[in-house]
Amino acid sequence: MLEEMRAAGVTSPVVMMSGQATVDMAVRATKLGAIDFLEKPLSTERLLLTVENALRLKRLEQENRELRARVGRHEIVWRSDAMRRVMAQVARVAAGESRVCILGETGTGKELIARAVHDGSARRTGPFVTLNCAAVPGELIESELFGHEKGAFTGAAARHIGKFEQAHRGTLFLDEIGDMPAMMQAKLLRVLEEGEVERVGGSGTTRVDVRVVVATHHNLEEQVRAGAFRQDLFHRIYVFPIILPPLRERPGDVAALIEHFSEHICEVNGWKAKQFSPVAVALLERYPWPGDVRELRNAVERLLLLADGEVDDGLVAEALPRTSAASPGWAANGTGPLLSRVEAFERATILAELERTHRNMTETAKVLGLERSHLYKKCTQLGIQVKQLRHTES
Repeated sequence: MLEEMRAAGVTSPVVMMSGQATVDMAVRATKLGAIDFLEKPLSTERLLLTVENALRLKRLEQENRELRARVGRHEIVWRSDAMRRVMAQVARVAAGESRVCILGETGTGKELIARAVHDGSARRTGPFVTLNCAAVPGELIESELFGHEKGAFTGAAARHIGKFEQAHRGTLFLDEIGDMPAMMQAKLLRVLEEGEVERVGGSGTTRVDVRVVVATHHNLEEQVRAGAFRQDLFHRIYVFPIILPPLRERPGDVAALIEHFSEHICEVNGWKAKQFSPVAVALLERYPWPGDVRELRNAVERLLLLADGEVDDGLVAEALPRTSAASPGWAANGTGPLLSRVEAFERATILAELERTHRNMTETAKVLGLERSHLYKKCTQLGIQVKQLRHTES
């Protein structure tokens, strides 16, 4: 029976019992997966203890599987100074109850940062609940956030508990809040001010204890000026902003991410581990990654599928797009015009040097043999953000 259960993939813990047991029988049963072997006559005390241990083992195995899966999906991998500063901000704000607004382009890992804030807070044992405001139709978002009572509207066949109640004593992450309809912005503001939600079709309110973390790829300040986002809600959520730099501005993280994704993808799929050649990694570091970390992860999986052995630069050039809107001549052996190739090389060189000098403009200009004003103009021409660069030596 144990052999058949194991062959069928049954994972429930099994305790064997017999009045005619032998040592060999007990050893064989244990090898086949039984967690214990009891002999008659049974001791009630030992039986209860064995069952309790079996249930505890089952819970631990489940938690271990969930943890392994979570680490593979949600681990934040970084080596660059840019991400070091971000993680320092996360550590600082996580300990309190301040609302956090995470800003960054699509694919930069805003949900990972939100999870890091939750995991570093006193609410870490509570739920972490997410809602993508852009993915829910406008007429349903109120029900998703606040819940509804049975019969509140056509199709409401049963009571539904909303995200705020689900996140009680935990964290609610509202992704793409810049896409929230104007009507819902007003209702969200009321909940943030009063700490109470009212289900659609309900007659009373329910108090909720929730820390709200939001994220968006939009410029909320511009949306406020344009009248697309409520100013009062903006000031409620924009307490502690965290700005995530895109991958193209932190090429120093690419190698670490490749290693992380490669290891996880091979483990999940049962593939033999494959190495990326130094030239292949260098080529991937020069690519502008318009889809950011998410695009890199997909590219690593594609390359692992295509590679018979080591992933080399030829395979990278074949697998990635030949051109990119961000940098048409990203590849050293690409087919773009000379000017595009030169600009791509200049951009990669300047970014690498800024990373090495901790984004010190004065030191970077000195190393590259440029006037600081010339370097500033170059950065602007090449699309390198200069707002947070330091302009004096330290």
